[in-house]
Amino acid sequence: MRYAFDAVRRRPARTALTALGIGLAAGLVVLLLALSAGVEASATALAYSSGVDLIGLSPGSNLTSGEFPPVAGAHPLSTEIPAADPNVVVASPWLIQDLSYGNATLWRAANASDVPAGWSTTESGTVGWLPSDNTGIEVPPVYQGAGFSAPGDPHYANGSYTGPSTHEIEIDQGLAAVLRVGVGDPLWASPIVPPSPASLVGWYANATEFTVVGIAGPFWLVPSALLAYTYLSELQTLTGSGNRSADFATLVLVHVTDPTNLSGDVARLADRFSSLEFFTLGSILGEIQHVVDLYRTFGTLIGAIGLVVAALFTTTVLQMSVDDRSRELALLRAVGHSRAAVGRFVVEEALILSALGLAVGLPVAYGAALAMNHFLIDLIGGLPTSFSFVSFAPSVILTGVLAVVGVGLLAALAPALRAMQLPVAEELRAP
Repeated sequence: MRYAFDAVRRRPARTALTALGIGLAAGLVVLLLALSAGVEASATALAYSSGVDLIGLSPGSNLTSGEFPPVAGAHPLSTEIPAADPNVVVASPWLIQDLSYGNATLWRAANASDVPAGWSTTESGTVGWLPSDNTGIEVPPVYQGAGFSAPGDPHYANGSYTGPSTHEIEIDQGLAAVLRVGVGDPLWASPIVPPSPASLVGWYANATEFTVVGIAGPFWLVPSALLAYTYLSELQTLTGSGNRSADFATLVLVHVTDPTNLSGDVARLADRFSSLEFFTLGSILGEIQHVVDLYRTFGTLIGAIGLVVAALFTTTVLQMSVDDRSRELALLRAVGHSRAAVGRFVVEEALILSALGLAVGLPVAYGAALAMNHFLIDLIGGLPTSFSFVSFAPSVILTGVLAVVGVGLLAALAPALRAMQLPVAEELRAP
């Protein structure tokens, strides 16, 4: 090993470049693995802490693509599903739609025909639900305001949709910041996006006015920095499904008392509700895992290309090193060192270069991962504070170490064979 260290020390520039090449390749591999591990771990932790044990969807729904045909007859499901399965604590129908929102400042500017350039309504995802029927399900915390005032869904009125509308709305912190509204402020909503500033007066005239009753935190199920929440029937009325014959929702979240036999719950509910398909938490995580595996495969291919390039580069450097020291190696053979010992010297040099590369690559990967995690969280927004896109699990670090060792061993093969086959007499007689 001392001879290998001496060979590395005598060529500092070449050693630094080689270590940097190996380090960047190893860092890329570790970074890609840390990203896939982080998304998988965070998604799994959120799912298991959510209280959602089953999700009811219309047949033909696709979890990975986000295609969800509407669930009809949503309101009765909140009582029919628990009645069909005594293990069910709550069945919460949710409608998720995009709405356009406008505040009082824009309203005043529109009515004064003085809308500044760049001003417009704000598009946001909106959840319609039964606020009092989410027992056991982790919903976004309300940081300001009293929240929804009425239990159930007053406007639904047993399917007549003639009950009083509360016109109450909760919005998350991101949407509150964009619209510059707080608790008690008015907010107008419509499924229609105004095409121009000139159409804003008409848009406000036809939009529904709400009062902000709460400022909520981010929501794990719909990761968005701009999200609002209303009563289910009031959102249905806005989007055209506020009647007994439609009563649409996007999905139904189910929380059970004992989650140890979810397959039995799925079977009971499937027998009773032929118009619904129920997914267990394991199925949902399986879909997430499928997506993560696709990205992991893509990342593995990129990392493999980087490692192959690093191995070829290291092979070239070691080949040059053997050529530069050919007389020394021949002399070692002449004084009694075996072919295997000479080959081992080259392998040791390769492993030292790999270790130096690892010392470079791990800090680079860690720093890049932290920066990317920060960037992605800022880009997506609305994610829970515990969510992380990266995870430096022991398996990630171990894979990086094994990759670097593999690069060293692979790169050393051809140079070691060359060193072992050097003609001793010819090298010693060479000028």
